[in-house]
Amino acid sequence: MTEALQTEILAAIAAADTLDALEAVRIATLGKAGSVSALLKTLGGMTPAQRQAEGPRINGLREAVSAAIAARKRGLDAAALDARLATERLDMTLPAPETPKGSVHPVSQVLDELSEIFADLGFAVATGPEIEDDWHNFTALNIPETHPARAMHDTFYFPDVVDGRKMLLRTHTSPVQIRTMTSQPPPIRIIAPGRVYRSDSDATHTPMFHQIEGLVIDRGIHLGHLKWTLETFLKAFFERDDVVLRLRPSYFPFTEPSVEVDVGYSIEKGKRVIGGSEGWMEVLGSGMVHRRVIESCGLDPNEYQGFAFGTGIDRLAMLKYGMDDLRPFFDGDLRWLKHYGFSGFDVPTLSGGVGA
Repeated sequence: MTEALQTEILAAIAAADTLDALEAVRIATLGKAGSVSALLKTLGGMTPAQRQAEGPRINGLREAVSAAIAARKRGLDAAALDARLATERLDMTLPAPETPKGSVHPVSQVLDELSEIFADLGFAVATGPEIEDDWHNFTALNIPETHPARAMHDTFYFPDVVDGRKMLLRTHTSPVQIRTMTSQPPPIRIIAPGRVYRSDSDATHTPMFHQIEGLVIDRGIHLGHLKWTLETFLKAFFERDDVVLRLRPSYFPFTEPSVEVDVGYSIEKGKRVIGGSEGWMEVLGSGMVHRRVIESCGLDPNEYQGFAFGTGIDRLAMLKYGMDDLRPFFDGDLRWLKHYGFSGFDVPTLSGGVGA
């Protein structure tokens, strides 16, 4: 009985010339009221001896029908695809349809601009981990245990201690300077861009932001080298020759002497524009690398000196391209990105101008 039914079903499957026809055969055989399903239901009323004899044949019928339906479906799908490909054409000579265009984020654009400027000054780009230990992030930078920067309300700490060191999200890219000084001999000229994390949020601060720091370690380095480097960098970045700097004494644990750098600005059409000296605006912090930091990295401070500086990439973008609020940088609003974003072809070059 099962052999005759199998022959009949397989013939019906082979004769199905459409997917709908094949589906009808499947329902008629393997559906709840199908012929093969009806045979499977009879197994429950059989004696053990009958079930042992009929079970393999009925299950074999079900497997053969299932395999045949699957094979026939693959054949019909392939035939339908071939027919579709034979009729569809794409004329590559026609203009491309209008599609949404992406844009380069201002942070990425400014980072490219900074990298281009400092590469011309002989600086290499250095990177480091965003999850740091407190030695690289604080101790090696001469930041004492009682310093407010270590406080829980400023720093994102991890609950676990690794090898006796407290782990945290780096609060600045200065640990990259430490890792560079401990991994390669002087002379060192690097910039260290990257994401940093602090517990702060308002119009000019976000919990995650971007920072760039510079480091020079060599013999005979003095404050004049720092001033010339910053002046050259800011003139190239803002693309103005009338950029004026003012250095103010300050305090940072990892530099001595330390200076805050102000840049002059003018008022044009009611807005601050970098250049001139009608007013002053703080743009970065800097100073000569502290002797203790040089010693912590295994170098002799009597032989090697250096300077370091740091500023926010997001802040530079705001100053240069006229953005008033830092928070939209990370909101992912396509309207904001369309307005402030850059074309992928706006590649910064010193000869053509770093600004887009």
